[in-house]
Amino acid sequence: MTSLSRRDLLARSGVTAMGLAFAGSIDTVAGPRAALADSGQAVGYGPLVPDPAGILALPEGFSYKIVAEVGKTTLVTGEPTPSDPDGTANFPSPTGATLVNNHEVGGSEPFRVPALPGLTYDPGAGGGTTNIEVDHDGTRLREYVSLAGTHNNCAGGLTPWNTWLTCEETEARAGGALQKDHGYVFEVDAFDQQANMDPVPLKFLGRYAHEAVAVDPRTSAIYETEDAGGPNGLYYRWTPPKGFRGGKGALRALALGTGGDTAGTLEAMSCYLGGKHVADLSEATRPGTTYRVRWVEVPDRDARTTSVRKQFTDDQVTRSHKLEGAWWADGGAYFVASFARTEDGSTRAHDGQVWFYDPASQTVTLKVIFGVNPSPDADGNYDGPDNITVSPYGGVILAEDGEGIQHLVGVTRSGRSYPMARNDLNGNEFTGPNFSPDGRLLFANIQSPGHVFAITGPWEHLTQGGRR
Repeated sequence: MTSLSRRDLLARSGVTAMGLAFAGSIDTVAGPRAALADSGQAVGYGPLVPDPAGILALPEGFSYKIVAEVGKTTLVTGEPTPSDPDGTANFPSPTGATLVNNHEVGGSEPFRVPALPGLTYDPGAGGGTTNIEVDHDGTRLREYVSLAGTHNNCAGGLTPWNTWLTCEETEARAGGALQKDHGYVFEVDAFDQQANMDPVPLKFLGRYAHEAVAVDPRTSAIYETEDAGGPNGLYYRWTPPKGFRGGKGALRALALGTGGDTAGTLEAMSCYLGGKHVADLSEATRPGTTYRVRWVEVPDRDARTTSVRKQFTDDQVTRSHKLEGAWWADGGAYFVASFARTEDGSTRAHDGQVWFYDPASQTVTLKVIFGVNPSPDADGNYDGPDNITVSPYGGVILAEDGEGIQHLVGVTRSGRSYPMARNDLNGNEFTGPNFSPDGRLLFANIQSPGHVFAITGPWEHLTQGGRR
């Protein structure tokens, strides 16, 4: 938020209770331990154990390694690891894995992504990505720049052809230090640095405050979240042109081809309950709520005169405050709304929603609802889900970016929430959770002062719990 914090808005709204709800296969609930205790069933991996080092609290039997630390570990070119690690994915290699790590550098951060020759889009911008090679146990091997000169790289998404789409969360135009317009998506390869040379913005995906993407492996359609306000942001679908086949280099070739800036079709989501248009996703308060989806084509996806979300009237599209993380699984796209208040234009207040878009039925269903959290400083109270990943052990892991204590929050298949990790260092957000392909390691970050972790432990001992 740019002005009022979530806590400020809570105080103004007079909301004093946190509701809990769940629905669906990874139904959820997020709330204080007292509210979950009534079932008498254990869930998750047990209580968190304070970290003697004062960094990361984990359940008993779990441990972590620091893979990268901003300003302390170094790149192969000698510069320090850049600031603000955010959205992250990993890709298997013979020696272990390579992480592609976003850096949400927007200008004032102490450590920019070095503007290296050939890898830089705009030398005036300090964001980008680094690739971090680790062994099978998560031990750091080396780190290097894979994209530089982009702005405020927040989240992104995996592609079915094993590349990373990194998103600029901005609408900044050229001016001042910036030499080019920003607000685009870029593709990054985990292994082939030649493929990362001469970065190309994928302008056909639109120019707006991108947060994250999820890619349909069957059709190569790309679903995108927008984190913006005044008015609130939109959820988008890009449909590739007829004959397009996804693969390494295919998006870049499309962008560079004739008519590449407007290749395919970019549309915004519009939801309906029966014949009634749904203006804002915050209207849904009961998990299991399902809306029929129509898609409305974006008139000017490069936003040459008007921001994309402002090109629509409220009766044409469905908005949401703080659209955040995204992940493809279960044949559809999960996406997160971090929180909403009536003061920001939302219909109702909540402290987080997880939605699932099903392309087969053209519907969107509310899977998770976080009621408004009146006590964010109390451990076990959760608010502000941001990045999301689907766990190979069932359910999802959400990175908390709320008020007060920050957690990695797990949600089981049976719809029970549990703490997976707690930031014992400070009150800054978790980012970028993602599991190694063999499921042995959970990678995640604390954005500031900046740590990348590899977490391991007895994952198979997850207690799913039953419905309350």
